[in-house]
Amino acid sequence: MELLGKAFTIALVVTLAMGLALIPWLKRLKFGQNIRSDGPSRHLQKAGTPTMGGIIFLVGIFVAVLIVAPEQVNALVVLAITLGYGLIGFLDDYIKIVLKRSLGLRAREKLLGQIILAGLLAYGVVFWAGRGTSLVLPFSGYFTAGGIHWELGWWLFLAFTLLVVVGTANAVNFTDGLDGLAAGVSLIVAIAMMLIALKVEQYGVAAVMASMSGGCLGFLFYNRHPARVFMGDTGSLAIGGGLGAAAVITRSELFFMIIGGIFVVEVLSVIIQVISFQTTGHRVFRMSPLHHHFELGGWGENRVVLTFWVITLLLCVIGLAGFYRLGSP
Repeated sequence: MELLGKAFTIALVVTLAMGLALIPWLKRLKFGQNIRSDGPSRHLQKAGTPTMGGIIFLVGIFVAVLIVAPEQVNALVVLAITLGYGLIGFLDDYIKIVLKRSLGLRAREKLLGQIILAGLLAYGVVFWAGRGTSLVLPFSGYFTAGGIHWELGWWLFLAFTLLVVVGTANAVNFTDGLDGLAAGVSLIVAIAMMLIALKVEQYGVAAVMASMSGGCLGFLFYNRHPARVFMGDTGSLAIGGGLGAAAVITRSELFFMIIGGIFVVEVLSVIIQVISFQTTGHRVFRMSPLHHHFELGGWGENRVVLTFWVITLLLCVIGLAGFYRLGSP
């Protein structure tokens, strides 16, 4: 636990220091966020707020992991996926903000990069690390000691890994729509994933999750309402990729769907909205992702964010309870 506390503290301190140095620089370069004209009207005042701020906490996570877990292979794997997804997000942000191409990376380019990284992760954990291709069913330990394992086989496991990692990266991206929302939810989820990694004796993964939680807390200092900086795709894709990779390595993918339930609901709200509008011409929600639905219903931004934080905390407790009488993978 001392090592995890060190990782958390280093990431927190480095992130706070990076924010002091980087935010004024982003302002001078006018790397400002574009705001959707069809969104809540009060968001228009956020136009010009610096984005690409994910760099701030990614440096903190990177430094912390290299200091506390430089020889832990699984830590380096999760860090590599985090930084790889962060690079994809950075390229997207750079093209949109600096090169003024509003759509950023083409969707297929963005998706291809994410699929390749997730595919490499799946191959590595199965054929190199010996993780196997089974899933552990949450709460199954209540019925049989050690729990129930569901064997997928390689191809189904590969598809499921792509769904978890790529899906989580984009779900965090959808969640990043209010000041402090994605960073706060990710902070809580990362702590829960750290506890899972400890439970299954994946101490390197636990170190990365401790670093991520410290980085998210440090970023919240600048991203809380009213936000002084946004994480952009640089940060949201990195967080999602890292959390998804941690879930795969710790064999907790199904638990993660509970713990990260807010991410799941946010992305589902977008899918439901698109399908409903294209098939019936009607919208299920006032606006998607879901957090905007509540905003347009009259909720204040802080109320939405705090509610989603509390729900995430409750989901984490439920997800962790599902580990009862389950052993290491």
